[in-house]
Amino acid sequence: MLILLPPSEGKAHPRRGRPLSLGGGPLDEARRLALDALVDLCRGPGPAAARVLGLGAGQVDDVGRNARIWSLPTAPAERIYTGVLYDALGLTTLTASAHRRALARLATVSSVYGLVGPGERIAPYRLAGDVTLPGLGGVAAHWRRHLGPLVRDRAGRGLVVDLRSTTYAAFWRPAPDLAPRVVTVRVLHEVGGKRQVVSHFNKATKGRLVRAILEDGRDARTPTAFAGLLSDLGWHVELGTAGRSGTPLDVVVREL
Repeated sequence: MLILLPPSEGKAHPRRGRPLSLGGGPLDEARRLALDALVDLCRGPGPAAARVLGLGAGQVDDVGRNARIWSLPTAPAERIYTGVLYDALGLTTLTASAHRRALARLATVSSVYGLVGPGERIAPYRLAGDVTLPGLGGVAAHWRRHLGPLVRDRAGRGLVVDLRSTTYAAFWRPAPDLAPRVVTVRVLHEVGGKRQVVSHFNKATKGRLVRAILEDGRDARTPTAFAGLLSDLGWHVELGTAGRSGTPLDVVVREL
C-alpha cells in the first residue's frame, strides 16, 4: 500500500542539520531543476519573487529562505511538515512498528522534491503547487512528467491511497492500467442530512485516518478491501464508482 499525502503550507525550520544534498535518487535531476528555478527567482528582487509565489508582505522572509535553500539545515520530512494533517497524524509519536510501516507506505507530494518519504532529509521551502516558476513553468506540469514511474515503483502490486488535495492531484494521475488500484479519499462532514467539505476538519480527519491504518497494520490491495478496513476501524465510508482517476471513497463524519 502506498499512501499519497499533500504537503503542508507551514513547515518547521530546524536550527541544526547538514545542508541539502541530492543523494543519487531517481528524482535528482527533476529536483535540481525545480530547486534552481526557485533559487534563481528568490535571489532576484524580493517583491517580484513574492508576487510570483503568491506571498503577502508579511512573508518576505520565506523568499530569503528559498534563496538559501541549498545551505539551510535539513531534517527528516516527518519533522519538517507541520499543520493540521501532520499534527493529527503524529508520525514521530507512533510506535516502532507503526513508524516502520509509515516509512514504507507514506509519501508526500512536494512542489520542490516531487515525492518525499517521511525519513528523507529535506530543507524547508515555500512553494505552492499552483505556481509557475520562470525557467521551469508550472510546477504541477513539471512533476507530472517525472512522478509516474516512481509512484508505480513505490506502489508495486499494491493499492495507492490518494489523500492529496485538488492542487496536488495534478502532479500525478494514474495510467489506465493502474487506476483500478487507486482509491481517492474525500472527507465529508454531515449535518442535518447535508454534507460538505470543511477544510480544517478534512485535514485533521485524514491525519487520524492514516494514523489508525498505520497502527492497525493490515494491508488492503483493492478499493473494496480498503473500504472494509476503514469500516473495521470504525469509520463510516461510502465507496463510489471507479473512474479514470481511481475509485472515489467518501469518509462521512457527523461529529467535529
